[in-house]
Amino acid sequence: MGKPELRRWAKAVRSSLPIPVLSAQLNRHLAAFLAARGIRHILLYSAFGSELDPAGLQQLYPATYYLPRAQAYQLEVHPLPCRLVQHRYGFWEPAPDTPMVPPARLEAVLVPGLAFDREGHRLGYGQGFYDRFLRQLEARILTVGLTAEALLLPRLPHDPWDVPVRFLATEQGVREALVV
Repeated sequence: MGKPELRRWAKAVRSSLPIPVLSAQLNRHLAAFLAARGIRHILLYSAFGSELDPAGLQQLYPATYYLPRAQAYQLEVHPLPCRLVQHRYGFWEPAPDTPMVPPARLEAVLVPGLAFDREGHRLGYGQGFYDRFLRQLEARILTVGLTAEALLLPRLPHDPWDVPVRFLATEQGVREALVV
């Protein structure tokens, strides 16, 4: 199966999952994982559609949180709380006049995806925002892909420019991606 077929399959699977329940379980695991590492600066994402929602992490784990804004095919980092506006795809993002911070301030980046494989490769929506963003991060910044166990696959097709995450978080826990 190619990426377009995998995207259709993943969206169909995800739409049948109990996303609020899985998000709550995932956030509990994430809170413990981040606390064990003393992580204080975390980039969330604004869930939309049937994505797992990391927003509940803010109530479980005290830290400084940030949200990305898509601008000219790049992701900018903005501290929370801030004024939010709706992106043309339907998710909420920081308003254009919100102050930015450099990505180097981050200690962890939570990464959405339609599916992930055990090596940390991500099936995204095909625009490349996160691949471009992840490529510029310092190696010390933890990257964590959020997905349901039902969407964690043995292997996904990936291109040379795709950037895998280092950890995978599901409703069953957080684990290191396999290094091959």
